[in-house]
Amino acid sequence: MTDRQTSRFRRVLATVAGLAAASVALSGCLYAMIPEGAEPKPSVTNEPDTEGVSEDLMPFYGQTLTWTECGIGFDCTDVTAPLDWENPAEGEITLSVVRHQATGTAKGSLLTNPGGPGASGVDLIRDSLDFAVGADLIENFDVIGFDPRGVGQSTAVTCFDAAGMDEYLYSIPSAPRGSAEWEAELLAAHKEFADACEANSGGILPFITTINAARDMDLIRAVLGDKQLNYLGFSYGTFLGATYANLYPEKAGRLVLDGAIDPSVSGLDVGATQALGFESALRAYMQDCIDSGECPFNGSVDEAMADLGALLASVDAVPLENGDGRMLGADALMTAIIAALYSQDSWTYLTQAFDEALQGDPSTAFLLADFYNGRENGSYIDNSSEAFRAYNCMDYPVEDDPAAEAATSAKIAEGAPTIAPYWDGPDSCQVWPYPPTGTRGEITADGAGPILVIGTTNDPATPYEWSESLADQLSEGVLITRVGEGHTGYNKGNACVDGAVEAFLLDDTVPEDGLRCE
Repeated sequence: MTDRQTSRFRRVLATVAGLAAASVALSGCLYAMIPEGAEPKPSVTNEPDTEGVSEDLMPFYGQTLTWTECGIGFDCTDVTAPLDWENPAEGEITLSVVRHQATGTAKGSLLTNPGGPGASGVDLIRDSLDFAVGADLIENFDVIGFDPRGVGQSTAVTCFDAAGMDEYLYSIPSAPRGSAEWEAELLAAHKEFADACEANSGGILPFITTINAARDMDLIRAVLGDKQLNYLGFSYGTFLGATYANLYPEKAGRLVLDGAIDPSVSGLDVGATQALGFESALRAYMQDCIDSGECPFNGSVDEAMADLGALLASVDAVPLENGDGRMLGADALMTAIIAALYSQDSWTYLTQAFDEALQGDPSTAFLLADFYNGRENGSYIDNSSEAFRAYNCMDYPVEDDPAAEAATSAKIAEGAPTIAPYWDGPDSCQVWPYPPTGTRGEITADGAGPILVIGTTNDPATPYEWSESLADQLSEGVLITRVGEGHTGYNKGNACVDGAVEAFLLDDTVPEDGLRCE
């Protein structure tokens, strides 16, 4: 494979952890999805939409689904898709799909994606349906969750066992941060991880791309019997949805893209913009923490941020031992911070983590970092970290411009001084087994109808400027602005946003472009 450059930001933090890390569990948002006593509906199978499908794809588009009950009010199925859409006879993969049938009269299916890349859409819908969608959508749509290729219960990227993942995600390099030896140590760990992914994933790695996932999504639409795709995508799911609209504009129905990724920006720009976004969110948290009167930091926001920087440096020099024997270094503490910044509901956990860490106790910090990494009771409940790496390493093209890299580092150091020392390291994708096939560029989706793009003004993971940019790029993009904190805007208690989204999906009422929801 081609040699790749050493990038001055960590790709593990460079794109999006997705809605799955938006504190669903931490904020207590896992609900029973069906009213008590509700009877499950008999399973429905519709005729697949095979209009215009080529002969080589008919075995896939013409398949009949078999649904099995998989929880009260939910049924599940598997969809067979080509491993390689360019050569559909060369192998198959399985896509796991869950459905919650409309409690009223269905207007068709509403596909959803929680982000990532790597978050499980099956888990989101089956475990937290009313966190993902509002009651009116539950009544009027068959809400569909699916695990994209490489993810979860679909044909999945597989790398390390739990012990290996612990070593990879939490081990602390022995060499001084920033030294050549430190970079070599990290790159060796990335290489070991990549080799394990290649050895254990059954040859799927070169086909784990967003373009292939978008093609899978059209297949799911067709076998569900829908003529057009209605879709609600969060975070990375906005990139997936925009890619779909670009590939299949005539099949794009009502699409809502919440917490947008700008498809035109480079990986370096993604890293820099996110670093500044998390620094901004961290400062907003710090002001709230100080105002609460129960903050472990004192003084002004600048003084508190300086004290936090000192805490990170202290933990970097002398890691804190957890009750299970793991050591909390600065990188794991930064992961904990980022996990909590996805949602304002998690800020109290962050305060608790800081308070304990200052006293030498890393337990809540590990709780947050484990939540971000999908770790629970010593095991990994999903493969989100593996799939995240697989998609990003195939989607983002090689960047080999030392001047641009230096400028990015300087921008992060100036705009995100607290985060900057820990937003650094060799690019893990330079040792991935396959060169990237993705490109970066504007998505216009010419020929598609209006597409709603939602941006939150202080979203740390997908900064607001990306939503503005995507809405401008789309031929019929419509921007909705949620003024506030946290990642994504729909179903977060803002009646203005929720009303606009649901009127669009239910009645095809297009809101005014530029609608601002305070």
